[in-house]
Amino acid sequence: MARLRSLARSFLPFLVAVPFLLALQAATPPYRTLVLINVGVNVILAVSLNVVNGFTGQFSLGHAGFMSVGAYATAKVTLALADVQLSFLPVAASDALLFGLALLFGMLAAAAAGLLVGLPSLRLRGDYLAIVTLGFGEIIRSVIENTPALGGALGLTDLPLHTTLAWVGLGAVATVVMARRLATSTQGRALFAIREDEVAAEAMGVDTTGYKVRAFVISAAYAGLAGGLIVHLIGSVSPSNFNFVRSMEVVVMVVLGGLGSITGSVVAATVLTISLEALREFQQYRMVVYALMLVVMMLARPQGLFGTREVWDLWRRRKPAAAPPGPAAPGGGAA
Repeated sequence: MARLRSLARSFLPFLVAVPFLLALQAATPPYRTLVLINVGVNVILAVSLNVVNGFTGQFSLGHAGFMSVGAYATAKVTLALADVQLSFLPVAASDALLFGLALLFGMLAAAAAGLLVGLPSLRLRGDYLAIVTLGFGEIIRSVIENTPALGGALGLTDLPLHTTLAWVGLGAVATVVMARRLATSTQGRALFAIREDEVAAEAMGVDTTGYKVRAFVISAAYAGLAGGLIVHLIGSVSPSNFNFVRSMEVVVMVVLGGLGSITGSVVAATVLTISLEALREFQQYRMVVYALMLVVMMLARPQGLFGTREVWDLWRRRKPAAAPPGPAAPGGGAA
């Protein structure tokens, strides 16, 4: 019975999201669709980075590097399968299935990169880990720029435009469900213990390096998903899309929402993405206003919008307080 409830909690969000996203995609004008897709991609990035920066308390600056690995891996698969059609399926279903497989390959490639980086670097802590992950992102960008098979500095073009609002929405739902399930699991509690006091967690028998590497791999996989989705929206991929500024944008979303809060990451990614679009008319002052908003927000609420709280905590049932004992009845019985 408990297993059935667990499966329901995992799959129910998708059953609700699919018809909603299809209806939203059909009813939304093109420009707003692009804005919502950018919101969804940033939600995937922010929530996935929160698994490392928020859950485990490690400070990673290499999220754009994992995003680029997923983007290029997905792009190479979709280009290789451009002329392939599954004869037993309609054209639209065949394209969707092949794109889904390409996204899965991109996630696996990014996860492998996360494992490659995580194993040696997650024995480091604090600033040292941040420097290593920052260096990793720059190494990946330099390798791509000097690899002719990946298009070099010009990147790859003429990618099929498979990304839709429904695809991005499903990706965002999958990321939130993953983070929620992880946070409430035994592994999630181990990650939170590492965040609060790594030395104490290790002394209690928690495999701190192992748990941190797993969190790193999961986070990298979903960053790869975001990369695969965004490049098949714009139809091209180049190393300049995944520079240090991109990593910092995601870090800002996580910190602004609250380290450890999934709700905070979703809200911060949504607010910041829409704010940048709303300020597009004031192009020359846009980044100034954007930066001032962040400074004011951090001064007024340094723990972030939600701190470590979640919106679903509002519906959590509280156990009724035990009734105070009544006065003793004459003869020893309760009143």
